[in-house]
Amino acid sequence: MEKFGKSQSVTRVEDLRFLTGAGRYVDDVAPAGALHAFFLRAPVAHGRVTALDVADARAMPGVALVVTADDLVAAGVRMGLAGKVLRNSDGSRAAAPLRPILAQGHVRHVGEPVAMIVAETMQAARDAAEAILLEIDDLPVHVALEIGGVAIHAEAPGNLAFDWALGDADATRAAIAAAAHVVTAQVFDNRVIVNAMEPRGCFAEVTDGRLHVAVNGQGVWATKRDLIHHFGLNDADVRVTTPDVGGGFGMKGMRYPEPFCVAHAARVLGRPVRWMSERTEAMLTDNAGRDLTTTATLAFDAHHRITAYQLDTIANMGAYNSQFAQAIQTELFAKVLMGTYDVQTAHMRTRGIYTNTTPVDAYRGAGRPEAIFVLERSMDAAARQLGVDPWELRARNFIKPEQFPYTTVTGMTYDVGDFMQVLNTAGRNADRDGFAARKAASAAQGKLRGQGLCYYIESILGDPDETTAVEFTPGGALIYVGTQSNGQGHETVYAQFLADQTGIPADRITVVQGDSDRIPTGGGTGGSRSVTVQNTATLAAVAVIRDAFTAFLAEAEGVDAAAIRFDDERFRINGSNLTPTMLEVADLARAAGRHDLLRHSATITLDNRSFPNGAHVAEVEIDPATGVVSVDRYTVVDDFGNLINPMLAEGQVHGGVAQGIGQALTERAVFDADGQLLSASFMDYAMPRADDLPMIGFATECTPSLYNPMGMKGCGEAGTVGALAAISNAVIDALQDVGVTQIDMPFTPHRVWQAISAAQGADAAA
Repeated sequence: MEKFGKSQSVTRVEDLRFLTGAGRYVDDVAPAGALHAFFLRAPVAHGRVTALDVADARAMPGVALVVTADDLVAAGVRMGLAGKVLRNSDGSRAAAPLRPILAQGHVRHVGEPVAMIVAETMQAARDAAEAILLEIDDLPVHVALEIGGVAIHAEAPGNLAFDWALGDADATRAAIAAAAHVVTAQVFDNRVIVNAMEPRGCFAEVTDGRLHVAVNGQGVWATKRDLIHHFGLNDADVRVTTPDVGGGFGMKGMRYPEPFCVAHAARVLGRPVRWMSERTEAMLTDNAGRDLTTTATLAFDAHHRITAYQLDTIANMGAYNSQFAQAIQTELFAKVLMGTYDVQTAHMRTRGIYTNTTPVDAYRGAGRPEAIFVLERSMDAAARQLGVDPWELRARNFIKPEQFPYTTVTGMTYDVGDFMQVLNTAGRNADRDGFAARKAASAAQGKLRGQGLCYYIESILGDPDETTAVEFTPGGALIYVGTQSNGQGHETVYAQFLADQTGIPADRITVVQGDSDRIPTGGGTGGSRSVTVQNTATLAAVAVIRDAFTAFLAEAEGVDAAAIRFDDERFRINGSNLTPTMLEVADLARAAGRHDLLRHSATITLDNRSFPNGAHVAEVEIDPATGVVSVDRYTVVDDFGNLINPMLAEGQVHGGVAQGIGQALTERAVFDADGQLLSASFMDYAMPRADDLPMIGFATECTPSLYNPMGMKGCGEAGTVGALAAISNAVIDALQDVGVTQIDMPFTPHRVWQAISAAQGADAAA
């Protein structure tokens, strides 16, 4: 296409301030003299609140306010946090228990907020919390990943949140019964904790009768809508802003109780109030990721072509429905259920359950990683049982280029792709032919070596609507965007793209984000949507500017508009040596009093998703004496369509792979039988370290998307989507040499050593 970014690897302009300590995060910009909020949280996982006496706390020195659920109700605050609720497979509505802003009568997970104390200092707030009398009668705790147990919510007998299905159950059963080969795999996906570099935080203030809430989230508009709803305010009464954000990746796009409590306090007291989570508090209260178990069945014909695919999943919701959890574990799972394979029929059933643990929601691309993880683990298990090379099995079942556009049996239509081309490039880049020699070298040193492949496909869109506005200032331009950076490099890529399309120097473009007063609508950041959707809107806004400036120049020069063209840098007028840049035309308009020409906007809607895909190849080496797994080599080849900034895309992939390796090797949220989180600090929760990660080879093979004008495909979650299965398949590949064929993540040294010892013990007994 003619108007597309130049695909240059421009370094991130925002990094200078981040790396020199000049970032402006929510805790940096809280108003001077703001009061401090502290939350008293449930110390047990399940119980009935029999006493909550805050009188002594209210009388403590420095305390300005103590808030309980009763206080919120008395003030007319709507208490229930919203969350998407599905329809069950029988058409009934899934469970929708109230998730209160503060606990009302019961507590259902450790860390659930019970009361908020607001004081002049954080220490005074903590001291006052110690003075609160809280008595809780323990109730039975349900933490097992299974249906049953004492009901956590009356609305969910057996703790069943939903029972959802997709596909043709009868046809799938018939295909499995008639298949030449049937392979069944049990796959467990471990729960992970978010651990953004900057924990959640917010402040609230009331100025001139308007409520202003600053929150380190992934978009200001949902928070604004929620504040309007919970407090019964008008749109004009609320402003939400988001400053710099130190990491989010889904978790900070959710609804949480704390901002509403802080906003209530600011409204009651008429003073600004601030809150910042501590690390253990975050581990207890941030929505977690995944935590599900799946039985997968693959049916093959005599030529090892997939004929049917069946899934039965139990997914943990935690104690409440969080914002997207029900949908993430069903609808998004289903959108990439079939991966890159040509399958005749499929059926999936997913049941969500409540447990007395922190709620689970969309984090690390939740929905997509587990779907691909289950499918690609199953494909490797099938290859082993069928005696087929796992690369060949995938290639044999790929959707072919001539089959696009391809509609899967779950109703998703893929626009374009060349999976075999990507796989071949991955094989070359990973030096697949040299693996046997590397395996022999490892064996000579008493080590086990395995290679794992994952071929993933993503489903990218999120909110399909987005707006870009461009405002010309003396000497430069502002670009207003409806997404929110939390570390992705938006300030660089948006300015770069606008510069590519307009000729305005990128260093004269300022990206404006995160302010509901300055940007009235936006879809926020999530689902790898930002660059694709936002830059499509920018492209439309540039067209508006071009047309408006062309008409202005035509009138000023007394020529027909058809005699003027714009070549991405300058306007050219037939028969004239006048070649103004966009900034120069803006200056002319300003001088002529045409201030209406200094701001332009466009809103777009993308009708279809894009489908980034790619191959991840991992090689691991295992020391059988200690169980230590080392990731020795890692290769990624992605099809992201056209790229604006390849360097930023590669950085996104590196970060995603690091997260995937962390979940595969070290990370696991562990609750005991009483619902206490045993991994509530970095002493107990093992984040990946530098020496856990290899150098990551990265390359792209491009098939431009047909579903947006720039041919782009999102890339934000691609790294983590492929990493889980690639590492898992590599570990299984290595361990099968010593008789281990089943092991679940994370592959910690102790777990791997135990599996090896058990297999060797079984061999000795035989």
